[in-house]
Amino acid sequence: MGLTTKIVLAMLLGIVVGVLFNFLDTTQVLGSGVTGFINNYLTGGLFDIVGRIFIASLKLMVVPLVLVSLICGACALSEGSRVGVLAGKTLALYLLTTALAITLALCLAFVFQPGVGMEGLQADATFEPKPSPPLSEVLVDIFPTNPVDAMAKGNMLQIIVFALLMGYAISRCGEPGRRMASFFNDLNDVIMRMVGVLMVFAPYGVFALLANKIAQLGVDAIFQLGKYFLVVLGALFLHGLGVYSLLLKLLSGLNPLELLKKMRPAMVFAFSTASSAATIPVTLSSVEKRLGVDNKVAAFTVPLGATINMDGTAIMQGVATAFIAQMYGVEIGLVGYLTVVLTATLASIGTAGVPGVGLIMLAMVLQQVGLPLEGIAIVMGVDRLLDMVRTSVNITGDAVVSTIVAKSEGAFSEEVFYDRNYDSVSNGGRVESSPG
Repeated sequence: MGLTTKIVLAMLLGIVVGVLFNFLDTTQVLGSGVTGFINNYLTGGLFDIVGRIFIASLKLMVVPLVLVSLICGACALSEGSRVGVLAGKTLALYLLTTALAITLALCLAFVFQPGVGMEGLQADATFEPKPSPPLSEVLVDIFPTNPVDAMAKGNMLQIIVFALLMGYAISRCGEPGRRMASFFNDLNDVIMRMVGVLMVFAPYGVFALLANKIAQLGVDAIFQLGKYFLVVLGALFLHGLGVYSLLLKLLSGLNPLELLKKMRPAMVFAFSTASSAATIPVTLSSVEKRLGVDNKVAAFTVPLGATINMDGTAIMQGVATAFIAQMYGVEIGLVGYLTVVLTATLASIGTAGVPGVGLIMLAMVLQQVGLPLEGIAIVMGVDRLLDMVRTSVNITGDAVVSTIVAKSEGAFSEEVFYDRNYDSVSNGGRVESSPG
């Protein structure tokens, strides 16, 4: 059985166990003693511990993997001459996919009207948004004053800037630079091997995370906000499967189904962790080893995408804005919707790396079109469940953009992309196994 199959089975089993445990907890059909044991020793005990250890192990790899891999990539970009071109293409594509995502979300929300007839939810809705940082502060904060502090805090944009500068300097340093480049390439191989070791335990971590999360959340909230939930979910699937596939086919000529198959492990990881940053090791390894994107491109596009590519969040904002406008009976008009598209697209970069970025972005969007911020409290009920799906959409977008950019830069292997026998996320070699 291949690793992908194991992870998918673990995910499905985790969802089933989580729903079962939540049902037992809410109905108490087996008595308080049994449900107490489940809550204290399984969902709140064993599953919680295993899931948290697994997340911590993934986060352990993020900073060293991004730093070392990006330094190697910057060194390989023809002595720095392609860095600006690569950054321009990547940024333009991420902005394009975000704009398409929120436009699709607004169109679906306009057609299905999820907020109509939901006026009763307005009562008791309170929300106090965190202040959004000024643009000048965000721009200054991109450049690290202390790279060690940036790495300690996991500030991804600052790490990217430092790694690019260091890689550029190494490529221009002659013989000492070649020795340093060789060292970082060797270190990158070692770190990728460490990621491969972690992947052996991936199915167990995915099962524990999902069983624990679903058992806690349940499905009650979905019924209260069912129409909103389904519209967001539909937009996420349409964007993840339709828009990305169309972009990949038009801009690279590659088969989108191959990419979706190869990225399944990373999608499952993103779904179970609900964190693009924590999924970086798996995404980066999948993009390089399974899709055939050269490290010099993937090392830049994947960490940057995990930081600024917020297509899933943009979809949530688009549907939530229309939902709140419909619920409160506020007509924001065509100009208002265009303002939503522009604000959310630019905010995806302007607030990158800020804690609670999704809610900050939504608060900014609502303020721009004059909608009450109390509406955020209403949609937060199902936001955690949708967050898992939109994280999977985000990392799929990272993979699509990485592949398109790599193909345009001549840093892409179609042989690896179409190799269906490759069923290892990051073990540094091919493994013969059954497809899936």
